[in-house]
Amino acid sequence: MKKLSLTNQIAIALVLAVFAGILLQGHADFVNEYIKPFGNIFLNLLKFIVVPLVLFSIMAGILSMNDVSKVGRLGLRTLLYFMFTTIIAVTLGLVTSTLMKGFLPLIHVDLSKNTTTVEVPDFSIMDQIVNMFPENIMLPLTNMTMIQVIVIAIFFGVAMVHVGEVGEPIRKLTLSSNAVVSKVLSYIMALAPYGVFCMLTPVVVSNGPSVLGSYAALIALAYFCFSVHAFCVYSSLVYLLGGLSPIRFFKELQPAMLFAFSSDSSVATLPYTMKCTEKMGVRKDIGNFVLSLGATINMDGVAIYLGVASVFMATCCGIDLTLHQYFSIAFASTIASIGTPGIPGGSLALMAMVFASAQIPVECVAIVAGVDRIVDMGRTVMSITGDASCAVVMQNKLKKQE
Repeated sequence: MKKLSLTNQIAIALVLAVFAGILLQGHADFVNEYIKPFGNIFLNLLKFIVVPLVLFSIMAGILSMNDVSKVGRLGLRTLLYFMFTTIIAVTLGLVTSTLMKGFLPLIHVDLSKNTTTVEVPDFSIMDQIVNMFPENIMLPLTNMTMIQVIVIAIFFGVAMVHVGEVGEPIRKLTLSSNAVVSKVLSYIMALAPYGVFCMLTPVVVSNGPSVLGSYAALIALAYFCFSVHAFCVYSSLVYLLGGLSPIRFFKELQPAMLFAFSSDSSVATLPYTMKCTEKMGVRKDIGNFVLSLGATINMDGVAIYLGVASVFMATCCGIDLTLHQYFSIAFASTIASIGTPGIPGGSLALMAMVFASAQIPVECVAIVAGVDRIVDMGRTVMSITGDASCAVVMQNKLKKQE
């Protein structure tokens, strides 16, 4: 019997998780006690391998390029690509939700009964820039502050290229460490179908059929925007700038997209995205660099949802947004999406910042938090799809120059 591909295994796990979740309705204690822990173990394994994976793969990528100027050009182009798609994403979310708000059923918001408080983070562009650079080499590794891990990897990778033969022992250690980490990763990836089942089943059990209840409009609107962005923006960029058929792009990316949907974590999905882009013809060094950077700063799904949620909740509260408030949401959403942790629920705290910037009651964050886990699945798929599209485009650009 032919062995099932990883894509099919994950897809089967998703279907089984939905059925199991429906059958186990009313047995949440059992599921949380005996099924969810295995999902957490799998997610922990992925989180534990991500830091060494990013650290060594970026350094190995720089060493394989053996040209510091190439690294600089690749990094700048990647940043510009991510900023471009993020601006399109938040604009799509704002425009679509504004056009549709008169046709969608709204959630009744009674803020007088809501006593939940949410801490509003104080972010600025300069804060984001300063926070990129670590003051301690160990803290970013232990706290999974991925942007700082990337900075560390770039500094050490460039230094190893510059010192030449003197750094040869460290160079060999880096390359061998990267090979070992990749092997450990293959062990973890083999457990993916089981991990997906154990992570998704508790979600279905806890939400049940009521998931689409009063929040159906918000969920549908968000996923509509996700689909438009994926099949219009990413497809166009992959075809026009990447020279790759969109059909092949999405077909090869299926395992990563399915895992992203179930795991709700772009960081945890990083290993799968790397494998998928390799099948598309993206060089390993380019893919590892671009995808590692994207898992940290490219959150188009978050940008879309922040725009959608802001307009939706403003309408629910009876607030007629002004042009100034729209610009405030767009700016804050772009900054917030760059700083969003690539972990489940990482956008809720930053959503408070976006709401506050547009004078939308911050308490509304607690209201939309009820469906954040469901929407976050789609957000994560969007983010890793954007990362992969960038890797394809960067590969094509560098190929033309060689």
